[in-house]
Amino acid sequence: MWGIGHFGTATSATTESVWPKVRTGLVAAAAPLRALVAARYLPEKHYMRGPGPAWRRKHGG
Repeated sequence: MWGIGHFGTATSATTESVWPKVRTGLVAAAAPLRALVAARYLPEKHYMRGPGPAWRRKHGG
């Protein structure tokens, strides 16, 4: 079965059925990478509320 795909190009039914599989494979491959990055970034470690105890000791506060 032939049809008109995006940008006016002819596509077949077999070509159209490949893309969901490719997308599923890419999502599956990216999941471990996302988990690795997400496990290392903890926003609360980077949030600064103000001068800490070391700054107070150094500056006499």
